[in-house]
Amino acid sequence: MKRCKYSSRQMTTAFVAAAVIAVAGSAFAQSVDDILRADQRRIQLAQESQERINQVVEGTRSLADQYRAVNKEIDGLRVYNRLMTAQTNGQQATLEDIALSMDQVDVINRQIFPLMERMIDGLEQSIALDIPFLMEERTDRLSTLTDTMERSDVSVAEKFRKVMEAYQIENDYGSSSEWYKQSLTIDGATRDYNMLRIGRVGLYFQSDDSQITGHWNPETKQYEILDDEHRSEIRKGLRMARQLIAPELILIPVPAANPEA
Repeated sequence: MKRCKYSSRQMTTAFVAAAVIAVAGSAFAQSVDDILRADQRRIQLAQESQERINQVVEGTRSLADQYRAVNKEIDGLRVYNRLMTAQTNGQQATLEDIALSMDQVDVINRQIFPLMERMIDGLEQSIALDIPFLMEERTDRLSTLTDTMERSDVSVAEKFRKVMEAYQIENDYGSSSEWYKQSLTIDGATRDYNMLRIGRVGLYFQSDDSQITGHWNPETKQYEILDDEHRSEIRKGLRMARQLIAPELILIPVPAANPEA
């Protein structure tokens, strides 16, 4: 009987010990889970902190890039402003010159019109005293100039250009030769002649059949017949002026200059 009682007590003790161990194991397991959860939470917080740090660093880098870009733009604007200031100063100087020129326009106009009138009068006198070649063409040019001076729709610059152009044409006559046709009255008979102008030195004429040859005599102010000895030379000069033969030396009578007293 004692033996059985002892066994029951041992079984009870073992059961209690097992229960204690089970409770302790459960408590330990719960503590480990808490630690793991806390560690995961710490890792999560650390990751969130790292993300915030990365965002701050990225934002700082972006601000630094923007700062450098703004500085570069400011430097460019400084260069642009310096160039624009220099250009503006140059334009202002140009405007001042234009304003000064505009103030002088009336003075120039008052001076240039009398000058052009004197130039036209001088050109008219020169043509009247010159040998009478292309008189219709030259007098028409003078008439056109006179009409142009009275026109209000032609600028002063254009009027002056036309006057200078007429002078240039007259000047070119002195260094050129030409051939043209003209009707002349010789010894009461009127017919067309081949005219030969050699600069302003001489003006000669010859009929198509070369039977009549003559020149303008500046002393008598008349066209006069020349001797037959000059016929071939005048014909040769006409052919050269018409570019039918190559230029060569010709012997023609030239009026002597009258020395002024």
